[in-house]
Amino acid sequence: MKFLKLAFNFYINASIHVAFSVYAFLRITEIYFDLPYNENLHYFMFFGSITGYNFVKYAGFAKLHHKSLTKGIKIIQIFSLFCFFVLCYFAYQMPIKTLCFTIPFCLLTVLYAVPFLSGFEKNLREVSYLKIMVVALVWAGFTVLIPVVDADKEITLNVLLLLLQRFLIVVVLILPFDIRDVKYDAISLQTIPRKIGVEKTKKLGVMLLVFSLVLEYLVATPTMVKTPFMLFFFMLIIFLMRAKTDQYKYYSSFWVEALPMVWWLLLLGFYNF
Repeated sequence: MKFLKLAFNFYINASIHVAFSVYAFLRITEIYFDLPYNENLHYFMFFGSITGYNFVKYAGFAKLHHKSLTKGIKIIQIFSLFCFFVLCYFAYQMPIKTLCFTIPFCLLTVLYAVPFLSGFEKNLREVSYLKIMVVALVWAGFTVLIPVVDADKEITLNVLLLLLQRFLIVVVLILPFDIRDVKYDAISLQTIPRKIGVEKTKKLGVMLLVFSLVLEYLVATPTMVKTPFMLFFFMLIIFLMRAKTDQYKYYSSFWVEALPMVWWLLLLGFYNF
């Protein structure tokens, strides 16, 4: 039982769960636009998510506590290094055009963690409201724009609408995390719940989701994708409305993060029905 708990914590803390969420969003885009299966892109995105997220989460920690790193963090660092090498291998298999399109999003990821503002003391994460926007933009770019470019498809209005929808959905997915972190974040870190309060944050999230619902019916996609989206839509509203500052330990980091995977599985079910 203790081993299972350690394995589960490693699964969460090493960003493997996050990587599956990113992968699920990528596969959803493929279904929406009938894109071909691309194994190299899938592995590139999966291991890139682990590498990027662990860099963001642990880079500053490692710098400040290098000599006193816990065994768990050291294992995650070694695991992340392994994922980085695998990422490099699959990046080598990718077309140059696709890699060029990833550069802005990779740069945003680096600047999210590395201080470069106000005399090199602040990063994008510490700029009010920018944190959530950067994360949502990177997720949307990697899971909508990159697969379309990689498949040599034209960036149409349909693609831009899905890109905007994905951005809004990721913003809403982040809100339960920000609500949870209100009591942990520094006062200087003005997240949305800290700035406008938890209840207004939930109302804002619902408004963004309603807008994403409108976009769902503006995007020209097969009819069968609409029902899975509606199910995902209502599940996300429920999880957002039930979010609180003293939430269950894995409420956001596992259950909320798993919603894109549920959406993808629902799509697969309806697609194969």
